[in-house]
Amino acid sequence: MFSNNSTSDLQLPARRQFLKQAGLGFGSLALASLLCRDSRAESAGATPLALKPPHFPARVKSVVWLFMTGGPSQVDTWDYKPELQKRDGEKLAGSDPKTGFFTTSGKCLKSPFEWKRFGQSDTWVSDLFPHLSQHVDKMCFLHSMYLEQNNHAPASIELMCGTNRPGLPAMGAWTAYGLGSMNQNLPSYVVMHDTRPRGDDQIWSAGFLPKTYQALALDARRKEAIDNLLRDSKQTDAQQRSQLDLIRQLNQEHAATRPTQADLAARINSYELAYRMQMAAPEALDLTQETPSTQQLYGLDKPECATFARQCLLARRLIERGVRFVQIFAGKGTEGDGSVNDVPWDCHSDLKTNHRSCGLHTDQPAAALLSDLAERGLLESTLVIWGGEFGRTSDSQGSKGRDHNPNAFTIWLAGAGVKQGFHYGATDDFGYKSVEKKVHVNDLHATLLHLLGLDHTRLTYRFNGRDFRLTDVGGNVLTEILA
Repeated sequence: MFSNNSTSDLQLPARRQFLKQAGLGFGSLALASLLCRDSRAESAGATPLALKPPHFPARVKSVVWLFMTGGPSQVDTWDYKPELQKRDGEKLAGSDPKTGFFTTSGKCLKSPFEWKRFGQSDTWVSDLFPHLSQHVDKMCFLHSMYLEQNNHAPASIELMCGTNRPGLPAMGAWTAYGLGSMNQNLPSYVVMHDTRPRGDDQIWSAGFLPKTYQALALDARRKEAIDNLLRDSKQTDAQQRSQLDLIRQLNQEHAATRPTQADLAARINSYELAYRMQMAAPEALDLTQETPSTQQLYGLDKPECATFARQCLLARRLIERGVRFVQIFAGKGTEGDGSVNDVPWDCHSDLKTNHRSCGLHTDQPAAALLSDLAERGLLESTLVIWGGEFGRTSDSQGSKGRDHNPNAFTIWLAGAGVKQGFHYGATDDFGYKSVEKKVHVNDLHATLLHLLGLDHTRLTYRFNGRDFRLTDVGGNVLTEILA
């Protein structure tokens, strides 16, 4: 026991200081608890990609996003402007030469393509799309899209992640986080590309979400469809299973002392998913199982579109097998001098040659995807999205090109949950700016999440002391386009 004298020698804190220090301690404990909640659940054996219930009944189960890398011109594809055709070479009122990434002339440049009306919806389509034009009555057009960024990488990140800040999760990752996977033997989120688009991994990143929700990226240029997937031929299945069990045990022991590091749990789950994929993925990616007529429908026999055709057919096979979100980034386009452009729809110097090349590359496969999904009854639960990261200027860059234009572009949706043969929003008479029922990317995301059964204001993840969401602090569901 302490004597009175020894007790009086102790430096006891004042009551206010004690409460302050104790409060900080309890606050730290609470913070640690919040940080490690998800990682504890995963390391304890929970499956992060297990199927999760939506906030309300979903109209859409799966999404295929056909990303037209480079920014197709709205006034040369789906947004016909007679006034622009009449005023070719005249001054474009209200034009800003710095709208795009370079400098424009301020003079109107008419579309070099022929336009006709199609379908019961009487929709104008340029002759770039002889196949897709047959499906306009399935499409819901958003003619008044806009965003903030005017260059490829930041605009692509903004379109997919909600805001232009590297390190944020893409919509596909948010969807996997919110809904889980419909097939535990395949990833929930798959990306396919030919050349890597500007911004590459940041466009389909899981950001601060656990890496379990990261996309599986398939490079069309690689002979091996999925890198490092197959087991070493010298190793038996039993040996591999034993090795994975040991790795899992070591990772779990390592994670037990580091409860706030969610990536450790994601690493464990990635090994297990890869093991399960060794059987499921090769079968899903095997196009030899498709009939010759189906392969021809997509255009696998045509050099000008074979790559995109293969990707679109793979997308259908993945959707059939429960992959929830598939994104295809369109490959190469051709410039007027014959050179290949790694951002295909980017028509700075020769609009006509460039867009004609891109149309040949994407039109038939995209149309075949719509036909095939519809014939198999999959379009009733799948939403197909077509569009680029921005549009193009209505005035010319040089004499034959168009610069970037974040103020006006068209995206169309087809399939589950949206009105068919429907046109929403409008640009001005020259297609230069969105002016009627303007749609920001946050509005698009809020609507897509709504169709998937998710309330965009409730789909949040706490990171660095803040609740983040795909739509940031904006976003309105476009109720007028819902079926």
